[in-house]
Amino acid sequence: MSNDIRLAFSHPSERAAATALATPRDRISLRDHIVETDIGAFQSERGAMQRIQFNVVVEIQPIPGPLEDDVDRILSYDAITEAIATELAAERHNLLETLAERIADRILREPLAMRVFVRVEKLDRGPGALGVEIVRERTKPPLRGMGAQKRTGEARPLVFRLSNAAIGSGNLGAWLDGLEASGRPVILCVGVPDDLPPQSPVPAAQRRIDLLAMEQNAWVLAGRDKRCVVVESRTELDWGIRNGRISVWAPSKIVLDATDGAAAVVQEPGALMTWFAALMGAEGVIAVGAEDMG
Repeated sequence: MSNDIRLAFSHPSERAAATALATPRDRISLRDHIVETDIGAFQSERGAMQRIQFNVVVEIQPIPGPLEDDVDRILSYDAITEAIATELAAERHNLLETLAERIADRILREPLAMRVFVRVEKLDRGPGALGVEIVRERTKPPLRGMGAQKRTGEARPLVFRLSNAAIGSGNLGAWLDGLEASGRPVILCVGVPDDLPPQSPVPAAQRRIDLLAMEQNAWVLAGRDKRCVVVESRTELDWGIRNGRISVWAPSKIVLDATDGAAAVVQEPGALMTWFAALMGAEGVIAVGAEDMG
């Protein structure tokens, strides 16, 4: 077996050693860390727990001076396991590649972390382990704190829940003018149309139907004013917040990928919007009727 092939199937620590830079770095590692989670792009994988194995190596800056046996001077092993746990809890992932990228990004926020090797493998999808391995290196100064989701001082978005009458109001354009003039980041949410969607006796099917009905209503709103941009992912929402876009939330992806039971409140629009506002770090939900646009 060639050396390249051997390294491809060895633990990431061997790959790190083989690609070491001229300036020596210390390494910490996590081996064969197995977690059960709901992951996968296929419908058959949804709702089915799978074993996922993580092997991670982090190259760190050598620590100057004596350690003095002080845990606060090192990069703790907990930083790796907490990065994995945090990303698994944040949302359901379709791709191992996405999960690996986010874990690597979170680890590289640590001040000492310089380069990270992340291998993620599914243990239950075939006769062997199916996985991906990535290498990421620091390219910019780290964010302080593993839990930081937003930059310090970033404005909290305003979340508005528009009634169907408000969506159809002749004053919608003027109301949006006022939102733009405020300079605040805005996310608009809608419920199901007045014409109720089809009904199913199967809760999971009805949940999907209700979410799709909300998304149809979101597109109705977008069709009334081009400033209303329908978005479905957290990345798109965050981008809209940073760039002053008026986003209209299409809920299916975030709700179905949530790990905290958000899908159970789909048929209670008020509870769903409150959950979403908390997720986005908003100040709350403002209900808007046609009379509020006059």
